[in-house]
Amino acid sequence: MLFVIQIGMEPVHQTCDPRHTAVLLVDPYNDFLSEGGKIWPRLEPIAEEVGLLHHLRSVVTAARESGVRVVFVPHRRWEPGDYQTWDHPNPTQRAIMERHSFARGTWGGEFHADFRPRPGDIVVQEHWAQSGFANTDLDFQLKQHGITHVVMIGLLANTCIESTGRFAMELGYHVTLVRDATAALLPEMMHAAHELNGPTYAHAITTTDELTAGFKGAHA
Repeated sequence: MLFVIQIGMEPVHQTCDPRHTAVLLVDPYNDFLSEGGKIWPRLEPIAEEVGLLHHLRSVVTAARESGVRVVFVPHRRWEPGDYQTWDHPNPTQRAIMERHSFARGTWGGEFHADFRPRPGDIVVQEHWAQSGFANTDLDFQLKQHGITHVVMIGLLANTCIESTGRFAMELGYHVTLVRDATAALLPEMMHAAHELNGPTYAHAITTTDELTAGFKGAHA
């Protein structure tokens, strides 16, 4: 699988083996991605600007067709009592206590209709904070399936995507960040995620079109 990535100012050709590559789809919940979701109104302007839903569909479809494994990396679904007895809930967790984002057993806590697991996909344990690796089985599942390269898509660019991608790098995975298959609540957050922080941990920063062309080339 060969695709073009951008590191600094120069395009670089990047090769990955589909058998050892996984797309990490982070937090594809209705509350984030669907009309009527609790967080969608705040996310919608940037999601629409980057074509988030279209690009997520494109990456997931191309991955499945090319034999790249799709791994769902879900946030903790809120339940009554969550965080209330904790010594140090972070600001996001305090907000979840108030608005009950991704509540278990509700429509908002279900995966978006276009992003539901299929046979062969992996759904890992839910993460409590921002990293999909901390206190979950993500690393174990990736290693058991021979994954060495991970592709980061989903939400949010400056929180769970960045934390999961950075943790993956620390664990020795090759990390690809897809700049238009993720979104954030503010333009400044997108800029920080992709232009300032992304280059400090991602081995590759690319676009959906470049990535899916590489996936399809590997499948041909």
